Amino acid sequence: MTRKPDQPALRAQLTPLQYEVTQCSATEPPFANAFWDHHAAGLYVDVVSGEPLFASVHKFDSGTGWPSFTQPVEPERVREHEDRAYGMRRVEVRSADGDSHLGHVFPDGPGPDGLRYCINSAALRFIPVDQLEGEGYGRFAALFGPPSV
Repeated sequence: MTRKPDQPALRAQLTPLQYEVTQCSATEPPFANAFWDHHAAGLYVDVVSGEPLFASVHKFDSGTGWPSFTQPVEPERVREHEDRAYGMRRVEVRSADGDSHLGHVFPDGPGPDGLRYCINSAALRFIPVDQLEGEGYGRFAALFGPPSV
């Protein structure tokens, strides 16, 4: 995990869509993003700060066209804020360290808490299970079961 870069560095580091989503609270198009139909096992981290956010084991097909998760891997990594934009009342989720706009959380998901974290792919970087250790996220490997031989 790294500290959040300043705005000029972020503009250079991120694609225009990643910048608009994470820094300007934009929303990417549904069904036309990297992870809405992604099924590989691994960890999703903040594209800005690298902080661990969601795991594939908590991902489900919500039918919305965005990646959806039942919970974050570490609840303290996701902050919730009231969002009244566009005449709606929603709960925005942002990364704790990077302060990146991730998406929104809704009370209509499966699982014990009934939550659906509807997240923009542009806010995420995916790390496959077999790369967790090398990328510094080895402590999350247990989420995915014992290693295969």
